[in-house]
Amino acid sequence: MKYESGRSLIEIIGVLAITAVMTAAAVGIYNSIRHNQKNTIAAAELRELAKNTKLLMEMRGDYTGVSVDYLVKAGALRSDKAPIGKTWSVNVGTDVTSFSIDLVGLSRGECEFFATALPNWASDMFVNGYRLDNAVACFGGTDNNISFIVR
Repeated sequence: MKYESGRSLIEIIGVLAITAVMTAAAVGIYNSIRHNQKNTIAAAELRELAKNTKLLMEMRGDYTGVSVDYLVKAGALRSDKAPIGKTWSVNVGTDVTSFSIDLVGLSRGECEFFATALPNWASDMFVNGYRLDNAVACFGGTDNNISFIVR
């Protein structure tokens, strides 16, 4: 009887298929972790921005003149780059005793992350123009806007 050694083609294809499935799962998990980390870092930056803006502007009694450029020059922000989304702005409220942090161009996932609950540093939040109390729907694509109102 003749003795053969080595692997068959079926065994090699099976090992390659298992490797491909494990690699695809690892890439998916990595992307999910990276996306969650990006959102968590952006939420922390927004919290710090609200705190720093309140500290800087409360001495004056109102928020007139507050903007991203002003906050960068005053040292309350490291840069004018949006922490998340395409663009952003910091605007004085109509009553000058509040300000808003407006994020524009959020993806659906980013919008849903922030629209889950009102952060403790914000007094109100609007998602795509609607108050958070209402049934909020985030759009597909990158057309979502969120405004955090800070008093």
